[in-house]
Amino acid sequence: MDIKTASALNRLRLVSAPEAVSFLLLLVCSVLKRTTDFNAVPVMGMVHGILFILYVLFWADAWNRARWPFGRAALYFVLSVLPTGGFFAERKLRREAEASVVASREAAAGEAVAKA
Repeated sequence: MDIKTASALNRLRLVSAPEAVSFLLLLVCSVLKRTTDFNAVPVMGMVHGILFILYVLFWADAWNRARWPFGRAALYFVLSVLPTGGFFAERKLRREAEASVVASREAAAGEAVAKA
């Protein structure tokens, strides 16, 4: 994988945890709205909506660049709609991004040795 693929994976990873936190906060705000006079759902709904849209955009970019099979891409999408799925996606994406950076560095070192 090249460095652009690693960057796409990293962007998706960086937005997955905040998206999961915003989803959980939205669920808490929904419960509070129905049990108390506190209503933060419009604000948290907008924050979560923006983060979810960013997640989907970055997910599509990562799917395109990393050439994931359909099953893996579907897994990352399903994790985005589960309340704590973003935390699991972040962990898996961190490992995958680190592996792609190592692979790109090894490929660059191999090219440098081949040229010498």
